[in-house]
Amino acid sequence: MPSSRLDASAHDTPQRRPTLPERRIDSRELLGIQGQLIIEHQGKTYQLRETRNGKLILTS
Repeated sequence: MPSSRLDASAHDTPQRRPTLPERRIDSRELLGIQGQLIIEHQGKTYQLRETRNGKLILTS
């Protein structure tokens, strides 16, 4: 029969969720030849586009 001290310590240890790999996608796949993408999020529309300097900008 296990001791009560061992039983208590098992309950004190938090369970860790497994670490999932990051999801990565190349911006060119998202933006396509137009260099922009319309995103709908929680009922709102956003535009993700590449600037002339090669940066990404997200606008609503």
